[in-house]
Amino acid sequence: MTFRALLVEENAEGAKSASVRTLEDDRLPAGDVTVAVEYSTLNYKDGLCLGSGGGLVRSYPHVPGIDFAGTVEASEDERYAPGDKVVLTGWRVGEAHWGGYAEKARVKADWLVPLPQGLTTRQAMAVGTAGLTAMLAIMALEDHGLRPGGGEVLVTGAAGGVGSVATAALAKLGHDVAAVTGRPEQEAYLRDLGAGRIVPRAELAETVKRPLEAETWAGCVDAVGGTMLARVLGQMKYGASVAAVGLAGGAALPATVIPFLLRGVNLLGIDSVMQPYENRVRAWDRVARDVPLDKLDAMVQPATLEDLPRLGAEILKGGVRGRVVVDVQG
Repeated sequence: MTFRALLVEENAEGAKSASVRTLEDDRLPAGDVTVAVEYSTLNYKDGLCLGSGGGLVRSYPHVPGIDFAGTVEASEDERYAPGDKVVLTGWRVGEAHWGGYAEKARVKADWLVPLPQGLTTRQAMAVGTAGLTAMLAIMALEDHGLRPGGGEVLVTGAAGGVGSVATAALAKLGHDVAAVTGRPEQEAYLRDLGAGRIVPRAELAETVKRPLEAETWAGCVDAVGGTMLARVLGQMKYGASVAAVGLAGGAALPATVIPFLLRGVNLLGIDSVMQPYENRVRAWDRVARDVPLDKLDAMVQPATLEDLPRLGAEILKGGVRGRVVVDVQG
């Protein structure tokens, strides 16, 4: 038995190259469940793993792909049977463990969740890790008091994967969404997702000496970090929260503690990789209910395994809009 996979290999000089190869089933890593993968996605981490490795890949040859959806082919765990539809995100799959850029994947049963009712495997990957992260961020903001009607909710990096799903879901939930982007040509796309206001990235890209500015935002999903996150913290309303999901603008945080001490602002860290099973199921149920599925197609750029080396380089340069959904069998 064989399967096709996008294999990243390293030569003696340390240079990496990725190509589609046909592999024997015995190349699959250890695991309880073998899944016939139908769809995967492209995320920033995947771009790193397709290229330099970014310190994420432990050994070569390697199959990237940090998420996937498909059908169980074989299972040694009673929770899953052949024919079950499943989704996987996180657990360092695609980094330390072979991932979804292959027609087959073998993983631990604990890493899987059942495909939510109402979603196809393609729709699940149109949401993918980015969308799941966005929903976890929204849930965290809600747990800290965010309600529709409380004021504008800011989404930074709004044209990216996390930002696109966050914008669409927040709008469907009844929030007034302000979307930050450095790409003016994406305004129509973001407004179609539900953004009521477009904020040019330049307006938030510079630090200011004042630790507090006018109270503007009732909540924020931040995919940028760095200087922009520091600036946004000083613009949050009293008691409001920022859910930090990414660092596209840098890992440093040139901020003060003043927003936390004088306005009771909360900075909430969102991790999707090691989320407990119960919270993953809760988040996926919310995805099926609260992400407008009719908007997903506008976010999706279809791709095949052969397209990924090129797209991986583009996503690292910020050149990919919305969600890249990979038809692994295509």
